[in-house]
Amino acid sequence: MDGNVLPSKLLSVLSKATDVIRSHGFIQVYTHYDADGLSSAGIIANMLLRAEKEFQITTFKTLNPENLDIILNCESDCVLIADLGASYIKELDSSDKEIIVLDHHTVRDDAERILYANPHLYGIDGMVGACGATMSFLLSITMDENNWDLVQIAFGGIVGDKQHLNGLSGFNTYLLDEGVRRGLINVTQGSMIPSGQLRESLYSSTDPYIRGITGDRENVLQMLKDADIPEESDFITLTEDERRRLSSMIAVRLTQQDVTSEVMKELMKTRYFLKDWSMDAESFAELMDACGRMLFQGLGVSLCLKDRDALVKAIELRDEYNHEILNSTLELDKKGLVQRDNIQYFDSSESGYSGVLAGIAMRYFADPNKPTIAMNSSENKVKVSSRATNSLLDKGLDLSTALYESCKAVGGEGGGHRIASGGSFEHGKEEEFIDSLDRIIGEQLSSSK
Repeated sequence: MDGNVLPSKLLSVLSKATDVIRSHGFIQVYTHYDADGLSSAGIIANMLLRAEKEFQITTFKTLNPENLDIILNCESDCVLIADLGASYIKELDSSDKEIIVLDHHTVRDDAERILYANPHLYGIDGMVGACGATMSFLLSITMDENNWDLVQIAFGGIVGDKQHLNGLSGFNTYLLDEGVRRGLINVTQGSMIPSGQLRESLYSSTDPYIRGITGDRENVLQMLKDADIPEESDFITLTEDERRRLSSMIAVRLTQQDVTSEVMKELMKTRYFLKDWSMDAESFAELMDACGRMLFQGLGVSLCLKDRDALVKAIELRDEYNHEILNSTLELDKKGLVQRDNIQYFDSSESGYSGVLAGIAMRYFADPNKPTIAMNSSENKVKVSSRATNSLLDKGLDLSTALYESCKAVGGEGGGHRIASGGSFEHGKEEEFIDSLDRIIGEQLSSSK
């Protein structure tokens, strides 16, 4: 660990956390179930296995009062929570267990007794400068410097949480610099072209989502023909001229569908090649996300442990997941979103992929001047996901506060990041919630004018 780069307060918390872990034979681990949460779990699993500690990993879709009770009443005296926890620090602090929380979501309280590491506490924006996997990785190298190879897994979380879109910052920059220096990560030039065999990757692509190309095999083949690129070509085999031609054609299509310059710039994101996995971080994150969203979280952790059979199964799962996302995206684009004065929303109950679809819609076909809200009523509570853009943040939008306040107004809970947040509340409160959220966001956006 570099004391010249990382805050001394953070180093102190991480050092104390490793002492706690070393003093216990068994550690109960809880993480989120998305790419960042599973990357965090994978890093922690490697760290604990190498330290010869017994452990169990449990993943949650969200940390709510019911799941909080599970944590507080678990049999283990030592609990490690990653990519979750920021909303319940007071409750966790009141437990007599030895608890370590590694989160990056908006801070509402600081801890007095438990060990709590969150980039926001050290002046780093957890929305872009460090994710759950970043914090888990920093713990792992505090535990043992030989864990630096796990930085590759951390990039699954960084990219999975889209913290790379406008260039790395905060603690993530330290991870990249050292990862490159140690020969673990290779940085390659960004491109709008999706990875993989082009006729398949363009067909199933939802980032970018290209109207008339995504989901249309005939038009995909015609685009490749117009670009004078063989239909069997793979992204990595393209010449510079071929990449330039195809990128230009994609850019024209996206411009015609009114995709913002902000999103177009983000599509040129740098790619990070992971030496030990022979794939870029975006591909790794896609595998992890598919494992989580399809509820095969253990498979994602096994992938982080370099189980080759897990890789084969994860690829199959990713293909199935991408197919479901593709169909749901095409259907949402066809139906459109419900427009209110300051927000736009849709019902995601049928697919269940609320956050993913909200993000795709926000970037590629929804009104860029309003945040996008997805509501899933298929479970015991209404689950809400929201997505925005950096341009909206510049105008005063804060989804973390808006979701926290609007969910609280109807007896629920919510929070997250300024640009992406979630929440839940009881059935029957949907209209009241939408009215409250529309009003709160309207106040946020008008206050900056």
